[in-house]
Amino acid sequence: MTVSRGWVTLKGEVDHAFQKQGAERAIRHLSGITGVSNFIKVRSHVLPTDLKASIEKALVRNAETDAQHITVDVEGSKVILRGTVRSYAEQKAAEEAAWAAPGVTEVENKLIISLP
Repeated sequence: MTVSRGWVTLKGEVDHAFQKQGAERAIRHLSGITGVSNFIKVRSHVLPTDLKASIEKALVRNAETDAQHITVDVEGSKVILRGTVRSYAEQKAAEEAAWAAPGVTEVENKLIISLP
């Protein structure tokens, strides 16, 4: 981390996206901070097939998601969610499950909310 005239630059590597987001959240509102550049990288050290299986299992475990209507595609460390969900809460829960998987650097949420 470096600081220049109130602007903080974060660099380094972490295993999970939530760690990158948490580092920025921890300092963003400190007195004297005028801005943050977050260049922390999320390590991608899992195989796409392992990543896909991990996210699909998390969706099944999550009580807020109906996993049978969600398709998970993985392109490197990018996850693409497709399908239909019943609510905004279910859409966000699926996205959070994808972000929680180790090595995910991007989540493209293409889930559509379909009301009954």
